[in-house]
Amino acid sequence: MSGVGPVEPGEGTRAWDAGEPPPGSRQELPHERLAAFCARHRRAVLACTAAAVLLAGGGYLFATRPQSPPDPVPYPSQVIDIHYLGEEGRPANASRGSFTFAVRVTAESGPAVSVVGISQPYAGLSLTSVPRPPFRTRTGFGHKIIVTMNVTECANTPRNAGLPFLDVTLRNTRAIEDHSYILGERYAHDFAQALQVACGNDHPSLAKR
Repeated sequence: MSGVGPVEPGEGTRAWDAGEPPPGSRQELPHERLAAFCARHRRAVLACTAAAVLLAGGGYLFATRPQSPPDPVPYPSQVIDIHYLGEEGRPANASRGSFTFAVRVTAESGPAVSVVGISQPYAGLSLTSVPRPPFRTRTGFGHKIIVTMNVTECANTPRNAGLPFLDVTLRNTRAIEDHSYILGERYAHDFAQALQVACGNDHPSLAKR
């Protein structure tokens, strides 16, 4: 009898049920795909992880590094310059034995400096100024101060003083300090001339410095 029937599986072969995928055709699950990807790219993943750890560690060290202290504010006498400008006309109410001159006070840097007081060390003289202390300076700006010295006792005036000076009290956010400023030879000459006119030549010099 001739005819074609169903093909029987040969030796070593297997008939697959309908709906069962043959080998190699099964779809991988998500976690399986991730495992396969990590296996294929293991070196790249390790390198990226190490780089992330280094960056995080470097950021932490930068954020927690010791902070250097800010530069200290200088003492007021370190930034104040006082320059002698010369003689000025006597105020209307000044006595005959007075000496009026101008100085320029400049704060060269740092925070504002206040001039708390201006004085002189000689017992035979009194001193006034315009403006009258206390007053504040502006950094980088020269302030003109008019100073008038009045002779109160010729016997105690330093007519032979080589380099007379002014005592100035200064204050800023760091300190308050007294500082003596020598105004130079020109001031010394004008100062001696004024005392000579006020007191003449018949009084001994009893300078008190």
